[in-house]
Amino acid sequence: MGWVKPARLEKQALLDDAAEATGLEDFGSDWFERPFDVLLESIRAEAKLNPAGDFSAMQQFHKVLKDRLWAQMWFARHPEILARPIRRPVVIVGPMRSGTTRLHRLLASDQRFSFMRSFETISPVPRPDFEEVLAGRKKDFRPVLAGRIMKVARLANPRTLNIHPTGPYEPEEELGLLVNSMWGMKHEAQWMVPSYGRWCEGEDATPAYEHMANLLRLVGWSQQVSSIRPWILKTPQHMLDLDALLNVFPDARVIFTHRDPNAVVGSAASLAWNQTIIYSDHADANELGREWLRKTRVEVERMMAARSRVPAERRIDIHYESMERDWRSTMGRIYDFLGMDIAPAWTEMQGFIDRSRALKRHPHNYSLAQFGLTPEMVQSELGEYVDAFGVASETAGTGGARSAH
Repeated sequence: MGWVKPARLEKQALLDDAAEATGLEDFGSDWFERPFDVLLESIRAEAKLNPAGDFSAMQQFHKVLKDRLWAQMWFARHPEILARPIRRPVVIVGPMRSGTTRLHRLLASDQRFSFMRSFETISPVPRPDFEEVLAGRKKDFRPVLAGRIMKVARLANPRTLNIHPTGPYEPEEELGLLVNSMWGMKHEAQWMVPSYGRWCEGEDATPAYEHMANLLRLVGWSQQVSSIRPWILKTPQHMLDLDALLNVFPDARVIFTHRDPNAVVGSAASLAWNQTIIYSDHADANELGREWLRKTRVEVERMMAARSRVPAERRIDIHYESMERDWRSTMGRIYDFLGMDIAPAWTEMQGFIDRSRALKRHPHNYSLAQFGLTPEMVQSELGEYVDAFGVASETAGTGGARSAH
């Protein structure tokens, strides 16, 4: 309608705009420019963005680049941030839609852990006036911004927040910290950028994880919490980049989650579809389904190849159906693995379960057939994974509609 200027998805223009907006020029390590170049080219060649998609991409990049500039400002202003240790984090590693969010939020109910909140994964870097927030003279604007973004997302497609319910203060994954390096599957789940995804699969993600660790230190400092509390981390990206994760967090304790790949692939494709159609008027459901089947296979292959780097005493496997059948016993196993007493956390965990039951009113319905896939196609790609980990079949997830909460 001509209300906004045309988007300029050109790297130098975006860098210059962010520098001008902040009055800063240090973006930190320039490693991020490599994936940024590939991502911009993939958007131009493949994403077929509509005007809203163009505009939102430009805004997203502008925000990420400003955050990089502000992060370096905070590191220079408070060198003690980078000295904060991140010891023995608990990392949930599983395919998208394999119950990682539920497990993450159950563990985050325990106040003995540190975790990201949704507004922090959207805006991990405080604004330059944050010291006034710490002094109690101002309120942090980031939760307000997160709330506005979620309202826009719900207006654009109400299904997106039904599929992954959240709120500004809900525990959330750290994928936004990897986006700060122009890295990660978030881009593939909102735009059709297959060449970018394949390029990333061939690269060492360690620099992105190093920057993620520094942003975690910044988040911990901004929360004013003790660095003794171990972090709870989770994002499906770790399936692809387990080697990089272990390079940066060599003492991590890893919880591997497993679920019937028919449900994983169908649900992941549905999540990506309901985001992609906001930004493009030319999304193809069958093409998207094939891509997420391929992506899930690559995730599983990379995880299976790298998991031997985690000593047996620092890894545990948790199955989705076990959590569905008896979450209390399953959480007990996890706490035994962590060497912690679960008793102090029961009340908070039960509170989360009670709140989550309300989500059943808004089920996530999907099927493989919506995306041109069949159980036989999934079995062909992921049968080895099913056999290796004894993954149980979810009958309802193989053919018709499936509801998951």
